[in-house]
Amino acid sequence: MNLEKAYKALSEYFQPDQLLQNESMKKHTSFRIGGPADLMIIPSEIEQIRLAYKVLRDNNVPVMVMGNGTNLLVRDKGIRGAVIKIANRFNRAEVKGETILAQAGILLSALSNLALKHSLKGLEFASGIPGTLGGAVTMNAGAYGGEMKDVIEWVSVMDLDEDGRIITLGRNELGLGYRTSIIQESNMIVLEVFMQLEKGRYEESKALIQELTKRRQEKQPLSYPSAGSAFKRPVGYYAGKLIQDAGLKGMRVGDAQISEKHSGFIINLGNATACDVIQLIEKAKTRVKEHTGVELIPEVRIIGED
Repeated sequence: MNLEKAYKALSEYFQPDQLLQNESMKKHTSFRIGGPADLMIIPSEIEQIRLAYKVLRDNNVPVMVMGNGTNLLVRDKGIRGAVIKIANRFNRAEVKGETILAQAGILLSALSNLALKHSLKGLEFASGIPGTLGGAVTMNAGAYGGEMKDVIEWVSVMDLDEDGRIITLGRNELGLGYRTSIIQESNMIVLEVFMQLEKGRYEESKALIQELTKRRQEKQPLSYPSAGSAFKRPVGYYAGKLIQDAGLKGMRVGDAQISEKHSGFIINLGNATACDVIQLIEKAKTRVKEHTGVELIPEVRIIGED
């Protein structure tokens, strides 16, 4: 790995605030946890993404791609190699009729507000989901009966196994299931998403968004850093109820806690480490398995070095 050579080459094409060395991942994850990444690149154009990947590959620098870091837990020693962050600098969106074409870095909340502004319905469920459109496609994000697969028509991706070739995948080619897609198992970066919505009524969509926001605020520990639901929903069950019934509500390891408000969330009370969170995840998995026989599968993505 020739990190310094890669940094020098990239510095010719990126502004200083787009190319960060030893960048704390606490600043880039909703958990506010994690050690430093050797290098973070924040592109604003497709060609910058392609260039960054080529330079890093040519210098044998490992690459991880992220969005807004809302489902990531970065281990305490951080990330060796480079992180390409597809987020707020890559967030343009265009509305035409009942369709939206948007770049992968746009926040779901902003996308939902854009649809509302144009009286388009179908993205109300996404209004309170943290994170970017690209991340939402990758995990087929959903809430309150809606999922990304309901609105996606096609996605353009950069295939890193094909030297950065850009290809288009239709909805049926994406393998969209419960919190999964083929993007998760492929070496691809989501670039743009084309969505088909329906003409709606502004006041009705606004009322639905307000109702869903109220429900989230009542049920979820939104005042603390977390990565959202810690576990996927087991078939026929709810992870939070299984954890609560196993007597784990409020359990702490260091400053990591199973939320007293919603047991499906693990929260950072202030100075939690990744090690604290991982221990809680393992305790929850073990206790629920012993109590019910159900195997909990983490929804949070754990990366980096111990």
